Amino acid sequence: VLASSRGLGLSVAEALAGEGANVLLCGRSKEKLAVGASAINERNHGNAAFATVDLADPGSATALFETAVEKLGGVDILINNTGGPPPGSVVAPESGIWRAQFEAMVLRVFEITSLCLPAMREAGWGRVITLGSSGVVQPIPNLGMSNALRSALVGWSKTLSSEVAGDGITV
Repeated sequence: VLASSRGLGLSVAEALAGEGANVLLCGRSKEKLAVGASAINERNHGNAAFATVDLADPGSATALFETAVEKLGGVDILINNTGGPPPGSVVAPESGIWRAQFEAMVLRVFEITSLCLPAMREAGWGRVITLGSSGVVQPIPNLGMSNALRSALVGWSKTLSSEVAGDGITV
């Protein structure tokens, strides 16, 4: 579960573990991840491990995937979740800010998913769930960058779903 040290990501990890899944929490705060994993392990049927990772780092997708294979044996269900960019107009941010947010919020999701797909295809089963925002349905004022980047994830998800459905993978 990407970005699962708190909030929606942690809640999703807790729900999956409550159903008996073993989960890998990930995020930037080792302390928050340790607390979340411990709480999950104390009260759920599944087990939780964690990996400290910053999705802004170029090698983070590969490192996270390798950790998931090591700690969980692989990934059957991938929950793509990311933090959000700074608020503001779509016109105001400089190209460097756009690029950095695209890499952390969109490109890393593409990369981690691509790393997980071969084993899912081989198994004939997998789930890729990408969490978004209501801003993809109706743009939220002052969240221009979020509205745009999360909409890119929706288009990618719809395209990917058609490409992998025949392999037993639901997106």
